[in-house]
Formats: sequence, structure tokens, C-alpha cells
Amino acid sequence: MNNKIKLIAGILVFAVIIIGAYVAYDKLSEEYRPDVFTTSAVTQETQDYSVEKTTEDQHKPAPDFTVIDADGNEHKLSDFRGKPVVLNFWASWCSPCKMEMPHFDEVYKQQGNEIQFMMVNLTNGYNGEDFEQAHSFINSQNYEFPVFYDINEDAGSKYYTYSIPVTYFIDSNGLLIAQAQGAIDTITLQKGIDMISETE
Repeated sequence: MNNKIKLIAGILVFAVIIIGAYVAYDKLSEEYRPDVFTTSAVTQETQDYSVEKTTEDQHKPAPDFTVIDADGNEHKLSDFRGKPVVLNFWASWCSPCKMEMPHFDEVYKQQGNEIQFMMVNLTNGYNGEDFEQAHSFINSQNYEFPVFYDINEDAGSKYYTYSIPVTYFIDSNGLLIAQAQGAIDTITLQKGIDMISETE
């Protein structure tokens, strides 16, 4: 009987420690999360799409990062300063990411000369996502938008990317104007692009 009581007590103590650690992590991560997450959001609410616009004093500089293209050439977000940027984080194992990609490709074909698209793959080995797997997926779909690979987790870590897909809308001055969490369609994508085009 004593062993059972000790076992139950041990389980309860362990559960309390786990819950406490989770609460502490949640509080600390919220406290130290950069201002990038206080920008306006292009939100998807059931079937209704809406855009919330922030005031100019709430716009923050988009964190810079380095990624590579399919040929291994390095590119920085700041290389595209002077042009609005649509920054999207994705992975080939992510079903919502794959759902929204045709919308991105459609808009890219229409506006790729005016808007810089950065489709950044989280090439971190999670779920087997490596360069070969991600690149093979893109080739199989014949997408035309520019794809980059975050092989050193520089971009993902700078944007605290813990849930994908996520899309950021950055104006030509390098300021974060809006973000969209989750899969978006052509209409919502265009709303975000309109917001960064308005700041020109």
C-alpha cells in the first residue's frame, strides 16, 4: 500500500512540475517575444477574411536573415530593400502550406515584378524536411515563385516560427506592416499586398 501511495504521490508531483514548467515557458516566451508579433494581422475567421491595419508608429523593422536558393547562393531579406516583400514560411510535410501555394503562385505570376516573394522552407530536418525533399516537392509542382531554404534556421529563429504556414507583409522600407497566421487564399494575400503597396 505504501508503494502505491508513493507512486501516486510521485506522479502527482511530476504532473505539477510539468504544468508549472509549461506555464512558466508560456509566460516567458510571451514576455521576450519581439515586437514582430505586435504588427497588424491579416486574419482568417472561418470563411470571412479581414485585414486589421496598424498605425505607422506600430510598424517595426523586419528582422534580417540569410537563406540560400536552389543553387546554394546566399540571400538576405535586406537584399530586397526598396521593394515590398511577401515572406512565407512553409514545409513540404505541412498540408495547409501546400493548400495555399497555388494561390501564392497565381499572384506571383501576376505581380512578381512589383512584389518580391520569399517562400522560405524550414529546412531543419524536422519530419525529414531536408533540402532534397523540399526541392523535389517544389520541382514536382512546377511553381514559379522564388523559393529559399533556411538550412541554418536563421530565418525561422529570427521570426520565432513555431507554427506554419505564416506570412509576413513587409514594405519597401523594410517595415513589418501585417502578418497572416495559417493558410490564406488569393483574396487575403492580395489584401496584405495592398497594405504594403499603400506605404510606397
